[in-house]
Amino acid sequence: MQLPLWGDEIRCMPNEILRSALFNARNRNQPRRYFKNETIAIIDQSARISFTGEELRQTDESVWLQLIHLAKEVPIGRPVEFTAYSMVQALRLTRSKPNPGHIERLCESLRRMQATSLAIHSKRLARGVSLSMIPKFEWQDEATGARLPKWRVFIAPEMVELFGDVHFTHLQWTQRLALPTGVATWLHGYLASHREPVPVKLGTLQRGCGCTTETPRKFKQLVVTALAELVHVGFLKHGEIRGELVHTERL
Repeated sequence: MQLPLWGDEIRCMPNEILRSALFNARNRNQPRRYFKNETIAIIDQSARISFTGEELRQTDESVWLQLIHLAKEVPIGRPVEFTAYSMVQALRLTRSKPNPGHIERLCESLRRMQATSLAIHSKRLARGVSLSMIPKFEWQDEATGARLPKWRVFIAPEMVELFGDVHFTHLQWTQRLALPTGVATWLHGYLASHREPVPVKLGTLQRGCGCTTETPRKFKQLVVTALAELVHVGFLKHGEIRGELVHTERL
């Protein structure tokens, strides 16, 4: 089994995940929650997601997108290998030599995704699929405690089934990297998962992205800013809010 192939400028994700709050858009200053077999909000009536583990956010999604990108080059079941430096550079966390803070945050993200239990029930699969996103992760020499020259990450084989033949979305990587992490990156994925995005309620988007704000007005302001960013990076032709509906047009 192997993931579909795509170009270096593309990153891919199953549609069900992009339309959900699995990788939410909450403010990074808010403490992360721990979920225990909780249902995750999803804007897709044909699927249901439940999750156990520490809350995942858009920064974790960027790491996951890059892991899946590397995993497409190797048979499922074989480890994805990379240097910490190359991963930090791919995520554009720094333009110079990575410092210990960058690498520790990368390691924390991988640990979060390893310590997960994710169940996806989809009509198209005709059953539920339960998995740990990263069954195994090797980054440290157990004898010496030194960081390995190359880290090794194993991706759950069930991910191939989630991608299917056509049930995934192509994301322009340079666009995502140019966006501020949060509501803008979540909207980038959600809107890309629709060939022709239809108007959607602000409340639906807030639930779908898992963003918690003090007032609906504050979330509306976040969406206005995010839409402007999506236009700026060349993803949207235009985006605006009319009443409680968000209207967008893709380029």
